[in-house]
Amino acid sequence: MGALTTRVASLELANPLILASGVMGETGDSLLAVIEGGAGAVVTKSIGLEPRKGYGNPTLVELEDGYINAMGLPNPGIDAFREEMRVACGAKVPIIGSVFAATAEDFALLANRMQEYGAEAVELNLSCPHAKGLGMEIGVDPSAVEAIVREARRSITVPLFAKLTPNTNRLLEVADAAVKGGADGIVAINTLRAMAIDVEARRPILSNKGGGLSGPAIKPVGVRCIYDLHEAVGVPLIGVGGVETWQDALEYIMAGASAVQIGSAIGRRGMGVFAEINEGLSDYMDRHRVKNLMELVGAVHE
Repeated sequence: MGALTTRVASLELANPLILASGVMGETGDSLLAVIEGGAGAVVTKSIGLEPRKGYGNPTLVELEDGYINAMGLPNPGIDAFREEMRVACGAKVPIIGSVFAATAEDFALLANRMQEYGAEAVELNLSCPHAKGLGMEIGVDPSAVEAIVREARRSITVPLFAKLTPNTNRLLEVADAAVKGGADGIVAINTLRAMAIDVEARRPILSNKGGGLSGPAIKPVGVRCIYDLHEAVGVPLIGVGGVETWQDALEYIMAGASAVQIGSAIGRRGMGVFAEINEGLSDYMDRHRVKNLMELVGAVHE
């Protein structure tokens, strides 16, 4: 068991860095490339029951401190994704299948398919801020979240994680509902609702008008959400939002996260970001004589 080894529910990861859903998770080969880059686990792109084209261009705005995107959850559908899972599951790190749906029954069906296709855990996307009738619109209702998680929990035996939105004042209620429904862990946060306007054209830049803000701009929000969740729920937490350096990762870990997800940093810093952060964490632990990363989880609460 290495110094960077961490546990999230029954998953044991060689290091705490996980690829976030939505970046490099479209194909089995891209997932393998991230694993080769040093990720301790990877999350697939969010997959639905049927193929979905998503929104037309432009779908991405690059900012100084992050991105605003409104992709519209494009994906090939769960049946076509089986081949990508076959390729990815040849790796020696956990593959976490991300799914989205409009009903508890469909979430459960998708979760079951992901497990059947080799996923070692399932992440429920309850938090996409720009897909009408999906994601965040469901994920701000505690009763709906509890029903979805309970139905999905009945359909699989692998760990089940609920990915939550920060775009609500009921985050702790929603997290509690997810745990009551049987979630083995909470992933927080997804993107923040945002917009960019072209002042010359006098119109929103994104074709969908609004989108989700990711990157360093949202890290303080994510860290605070993990801090609050650590004190409120009794399941492992996965922090996500703006992690680009080992210091960023440690902020989430010390706030209460057992692992962190990385997405936007791949576009901003390249695939080497995983190795860089792991090296930085190892150096920090050597300097502070920390034998195992789990000793630092929730350290600021002590």
